[in-house]
Amino acid sequence: MNSMTGFGSGEAIADGVAWRAEMSSVNRKQLEIVVRLPNELGELETSLRNKLAEKLSRGRVQVNITADRGSHATPSLQVDETLAEKYFASLQKITKSLGISPDVAASDITRWPGVFSLEQCEWTAEEAQPFIEKAVHAALQQMLSMRQAEGSNLKTDIENRLQALQALLQSAAELSPQVVTKYREALRQRLTDAGLPLPLDDERLVKEIGLFADRCDISEEITRAKSHMDQFHAYMNSGEPVGRSLDFLSQELFREINTMGSKANHATLAQTVVRAKTELEKIREQVQNIE
Repeated sequence: MNSMTGFGSGEAIADGVAWRAEMSSVNRKQLEIVVRLPNELGELETSLRNKLAEKLSRGRVQVNITADRGSHATPSLQVDETLAEKYFASLQKITKSLGISPDVAASDITRWPGVFSLEQCEWTAEEAQPFIEKAVHAALQQMLSMRQAEGSNLKTDIENRLQALQALLQSAAELSPQVVTKYREALRQRLTDAGLPLPLDDERLVKEIGLFADRCDISEEITRAKSHMDQFHAYMNSGEPVGRSLDFLSQELFREINTMGSKANHATLAQTVVRAKTELEKIREQVQNIE
């Protein structure tokens, strides 16, 4: 079981260039992969995203890829003299047509688009791809290792909370029969106080108590809740991405426990249900972090 939170970095060095990849992931219901590459290598983005999608199922994953050419490597300055001559010729033609003086300073030439440029990278996408993929793979393995370690911690915490939740449900099951007993005693006492004592086998009394017992019965909810918890354990031990499944089971567990609360006609039982809801809410929060 893996978490959706992690970080990793990788590096591949070739011909004096260090290709570095940093990868981080956070919670997200679906899989979202963002890859940032040097502009001249943007065509590699789709391929990298597809490779990462094969290894990941949920979370927002951001990958930053940079090329470090060392402290002594500086981009070369490129000057397009032919383009500058065309700019100047066009300027002379326009100024002659308008009858104005073509005053051109040297600093003006630096603002002419495309005349001066820095050659940022001599690598083609095809040449850089194997080294970038190597750096990304190393970053991915490191991030997956971190996600696995955090997922193990989440699993331990959830198992402890499921154990506490199971104990609370057991307490609720033991308290449930007391609800009918106390109601029967309270009903007989009210009738006696009103001067209308009835024997225990009176048909009207038995029918009323039976209806009340049916309304307050939580045995079905407890059975379904325990079944959901068994499935919880099975999913967590499956080794597959189970975040969505556990989120669904959490909702189903909350529905069963909420129904118990609506049926609870007993102060202690109601308090037990509230404690169970609190424990389940903590489980649901942790499940949001699971891949």
